[in-house]
Amino acid sequence: MKSYDITFVGHMCYDEIVPFQGRPHVAPGSAVLCGAVVPARIGKKVAAITKMSPKDEPILDAMKKVGVDVYLIPAAETGYVQVIHPSANVDERRLVFPKNAGPFKLAELPEFKTRFLHLAGISNQEFTLEFMTGLKQKGYDLSADMQSFVRQINPVTREIAFADDPNKQRIVSLMSKVKLDIVEAKVLTGTDNLEQAAIIFEKWGCPEVVITQAEGVLARA
Repeated sequence: MKSYDITFVGHMCYDEIVPFQGRPHVAPGSAVLCGAVVPARIGKKVAAITKMSPKDEPILDAMKKVGVDVYLIPAAETGYVQVIHPSANVDERRLVFPKNAGPFKLAELPEFKTRFLHLAGISNQEFTLEFMTGLKQKGYDLSADMQSFVRQINPVTREIAFADDPNKQRIVSLMSKVKLDIVEAKVLTGTDNLEQAAIIFEKWGCPEVVITQAEGVLARA
């Protein structure tokens, strides 16, 4: 059984970026891709577990080239996200999610050991409470990107709305670390004061919180 310093779990996707007054372009993206390459490039042993269509496997090459062990769970589709910036404020964006690979199941995961396991989702279609509870029961040290729960896909329009999650306190209590941005912090806690939002997460049971915004980052531990 292989062992890792950190393992990332989440969907790969194609991002169609529509910048404000700029030219649209499409490129591979996701929190898994952006997250996994960083520890790999500083010498950590890293795995990425993703769910996507096998026909799009070449988009995993960027991770493989820097030494990430990639595990592909087959799905009918690879995620596709349109990221539309209506203004020059990079924190303001409209998201449309026409394609999705579906939720992860415990039975789909390979056998592995890892010091840390990070849930790097891009929408609320990836991690169920049952899945996360099962990971915790297996003894994994969990962290999560809270966009995995706040970005909620409308089943008809496929547009993503940023909305509260009724299970947020239970989810946060399962984590040893969480990451979110200022928009997600306001949705989940009611405040865009970064330190106050971090304190609320701490009270919900997570000892380490990182919140980002265009002007910088707050970390509270």
